[in-house]
Amino acid sequence: MEKVNVEKLFSWLDQTALTIQQYLNEPYLDSLADTMDLLFYEEVHEDMDQHITKTLQNALNDIDLSTFSTIEIRKAVQLAILKGMKDSTQQQHLITPETVSMIVGYLADKLMEKKEHIRLFDPAGGTANLLTTVLEHLKQQVDAYASEVDPTLIHLAVSNANLQKKQIEFFQQDSLRPFLLDPVDLVVSDLPVGYYPDDIQASKYELEADNGHSYAHHLFIEQSIMYTKEAGYLIFIIPEFLFDSDQSDKLNQFLHKHTHIIGVIRLPETAFKSKNNTKSILILQKKGSHTKEVKQPLLVQLPSFKNANAMADILGQMNVWFKKYHTK
Repeated sequence: MEKVNVEKLFSWLDQTALTIQQYLNEPYLDSLADTMDLLFYEEVHEDMDQHITKTLQNALNDIDLSTFSTIEIRKAVQLAILKGMKDSTQQQHLITPETVSMIVGYLADKLMEKKEHIRLFDPAGGTANLLTTVLEHLKQQVDAYASEVDPTLIHLAVSNANLQKKQIEFFQQDSLRPFLLDPVDLVVSDLPVGYYPDDIQASKYELEADNGHSYAHHLFIEQSIMYTKEAGYLIFIIPEFLFDSDQSDKLNQFLHKHTHIIGVIRLPETAFKSKNNTKSILILQKKGSHTKEVKQPLLVQLPSFKNANAMADILGQMNVWFKKYHTK
């Protein structure tokens, strides 16, 4: 049933977005964001002409959002965004795979299980796929925040959160500039990989490159740690080469100075388009007056997500590790 509903909603989003795209002559992703707004507010923008208004009104009459679950909505939106990103050439227009987001959600739930109220932040919010998936896993009251500089992505993110009835406060800004944000309990982020072009802003960071442009992914880590409470946690989706690059010694020293490494989870190569794109998950705790090093960090190589038995076995082992971790 879920698959049927996901396909039905995706098809509606896709067809309606194509209709709007034809009318406005804009990129598909922008039309998709307009489509999501149309579905959420259930009314056609008043400055559209009569013909398109009638077409969109008929489309609205054909769909009832209340018949879809949050997961179905998230998956259908994801499929539509993925379709749009295939046509988009921009590197930052990428989406965190659903299975990877769910692992981050599982880890967030395990790390936060003793907390009644959580402040959560994603400094590279994208289309809010990762953040909404994590929110789905957390049972507590959560104040969620996200930052994204790209106007198309933030429009998609806000619309996505609205459709899933997730309350998230968004900042549209360069995430490596200062925020009006109090420190949070948990940061989750699929780190943007590449160089940061603003050398003046980069010079304010300890992880600034000694020469040339600094790595954006290093600066995002430093910025995230800055906005995390003492003893708070950070879960990063990182490129495989993070600790093998020319500036990795500096990063290592920085992490040992400010954080405890709680674990590293290697994701299966099969979760990514090519071996070069393979990523891992890095779990950190910001140092505080009562925190201490973990004697045995959580080090895991995940099997293929399609192998349900092996996956269940690994999750069982991880559950045991977290139980021990919390009793310490």
